[in-house]
Amino acid sequence: MAPLAERMRPRTLDGYIGQQHLVGPGRVLRRMIESGHIASFILWGPPGVGKTTLAKIIAQTLDLPFYTLSAVSSGVKEVREVIERAKKDRFFHPNQSPILFIDEIHRFSKSQQDSLLEAVEKGVVTLVGATTENPSFEVIRPLLSRCQVYTLKPIDDQDLLNLLGRVLKEDVVISKRSVQVKETQALLRYAGGDCRKFLNIIDLVCGEYADDFDYEDDKAESAKEDEKKPVVITDELVVAKLQENPMAYDKNGEMHYDLVSAMIKSIRGSDPDAAIYYMARMIEGGEDPAFIARRLVISASEDIGLANPNALLLANAAFDAVQKIGWPEGRIPLAEACVYLASSPKSNAAYNAINGALQCVKETGNLPVPLHLRNAPTKLMEKEGYGKGYKYAHDYPGHFAYQQYLPDALVQQGGMQQSLFYHPQSNPQEDKLRQQLNSLWGERFK
Repeated sequence: MAPLAERMRPRTLDGYIGQQHLVGPGRVLRRMIESGHIASFILWGPPGVGKTTLAKIIAQTLDLPFYTLSAVSSGVKEVREVIERAKKDRFFHPNQSPILFIDEIHRFSKSQQDSLLEAVEKGVVTLVGATTENPSFEVIRPLLSRCQVYTLKPIDDQDLLNLLGRVLKEDVVISKRSVQVKETQALLRYAGGDCRKFLNIIDLVCGEYADDFDYEDDKAESAKEDEKKPVVITDELVVAKLQENPMAYDKNGEMHYDLVSAMIKSIRGSDPDAAIYYMARMIEGGEDPAFIARRLVISASEDIGLANPNALLLANAAFDAVQKIGWPEGRIPLAEACVYLASSPKSNAAYNAINGALQCVKETGNLPVPLHLRNAPTKLMEKEGYGKGYKYAHDYPGHFAYQQYLPDALVQQGGMQQSLFYHPQSNPQEDKLRQQLNSLWGERFK
């Protein structure tokens, strides 16, 4: 018998739960379905929120050919074969293209996605993609420009409880059980807004007696009616059946980015408790330790920077230690670096400096390097003034010679009198740097 999640899969929008911002009365997808014309789109949302179900409802409602490809098992060859079949189907459905549903479209390579472009552009197929990852990162720009992106949300608790009520009344297996719902907190907590996971848990808790009955044999069912065991759903029962927490963590999905973002922002905000908590979430979810280590190295430069140059050394050392000692011991140097970074004084002056300089380069282009800074490897170049007047800093007291280094156009903006890019921030380390630089350049560095 099919799993509960498949048995309860709705066939119409009336049975579809959640996502009312898209399929509620007057909302965009409902209007599209009611008009009978579907444009290509991508459904972006966490697992178990109805992406596949919604695509099937659309195809069934409009009575359209429905092709399914999985990015895990399909290549360019399979894509082209489906497109050829879809071209033939257009003869029978001239007003609307067949639907091509691609699950986990973020796993398609660039070449696979490229193979879809012409068919989507010409309307040979209506593409409906499903992804748990941000399409901005994983779907090529030309394909994104041909599709709308609709965001699906986790299913809220009330919708899940309503679904539970439907299961108890309508499901061919569980409706024949004696099921009493006493507690639901664990059900909802472990489901985490994932409808499929919610139904799988109910199936696990209530379906263990399914083998006692043969529903194709009414007599056998009646004969065993007295043998049915009542099921009382409690938090304790749910926890016991699950045995361990099925953590809602996709190390290749959106949660991956959410948690690392939270860790970095906690480091930036000088909260070591929060930073180490989000690191623990990633570790427990199976995140690649090298990914965590790389993010710590970036944070050491971006957020701590010159306020504590040792932060970068420690982050690099932690990265190196993880490579040498492996896992799970590698979690210890990672934790050490994480706490150290969060506890360090902060400065993004170097980060701002390079961003400002890059922006300046984009705006001003290839400004000529001052002649005195250029090398003169040939007589002709020397004659043209290359290198003329350059002051070798080590020949002067304090290893410093006052001269122009920036291009003329930037000096005219005040480059010799004020800093254009690096602005020391207020912390002990950069106070020393400011003092040192100003002793050489006057009050250029405020």
